[in-house]
Amino acid sequence: MKTPISPVRTLLLGLGAGALALGLAPGNPLPLTPPAAAQSAGDLDKVVGALRAISTMKADFTQTDRQGNTLRGVMTLKRPGKIRFDYGKDADFLVISNGKSLFVVDYEVSQVERWPIGNSPLGALFDPEKDVKRYGKMVATGNKDVFSVEVRDPKKPEFGMITMIFVKNASAPGGLQLTHWVALDAQNNRTRVQLSNQRYGVSVPDSTFTFKDPRRSTRRPG
Repeated sequence: MKTPISPVRTLLLGLGAGALALGLAPGNPLPLTPPAAAQSAGDLDKVVGALRAISTMKADFTQTDRQGNTLRGVMTLKRPGKIRFDYGKDADFLVISNGKSLFVVDYEVSQVERWPIGNSPLGALFDPEKDVKRYGKMVATGNKDVFSVEVRDPKKPEFGMITMIFVKNASAPGGLQLTHWVALDAQNNRTRVQLSNQRYGVSVPDSTFTFKDPRRSTRRPG
C-alpha cells in the first residue's frame, strides 16, 4: 500500500525558501531559544569533534511533524556531504544528497526538487566544522550527559534552524552519540527525527547517494 502523497509531502518538505526541515519523534518539546545559562564553548568543541569523527553512519529513524504524521526508514550518512533518507521499498519518495545538492525525489508525481547543501540546516551534519562552529550555540539541558546545540544563520532565516541532541556514549565517535534533532523552517513548521540502532564506520558505497531521475523514467530504484 502506497503512502498518501499529501501528508507525505507536508512531512517531507516542511520547507521554506529551500530549507529542508527534518526533526525527532513526539515527546516533550525541546528548547529552541537558549536560556541564560548555556553550556560552555568547550562543549561546542566536543560536539563538533564528535560530528567530525563520524566517517560513515547508518541509523533507523522515526520522522514526525507537528501534526503527528510519522514516517520511518533508514538514514545513511557519509562525510563529507552525503546523506540518504530511505523510506522503504514501497515508498514513492526519497531524500538524498550527493555531496553537492540536496534532492527530494517524488516518484509518484515524477518531480525532483533540489537545493544547494548550504541551504539546509542539515548542512550542520555535512560540514560541522564550518556550520556548527560558525552558527552553533549550546543550549542548557540541565543534564551533564546531554548536549544540545542549536544551529542557524541569523543573516539567513529563510534557511531554517536545527537543534541537535547528543548523549555521552563511550562507543560513539568522539564519545557523543547523536540521538535526535528538531528542525524548524522559515514558516515555523517543526519536524522531528529520532535515531536508533546507530552503526558507525560501516561500508557505504558512493552509489548509495545516486537515484534514478523520475523525469526520465517512472521506475523507482531497487
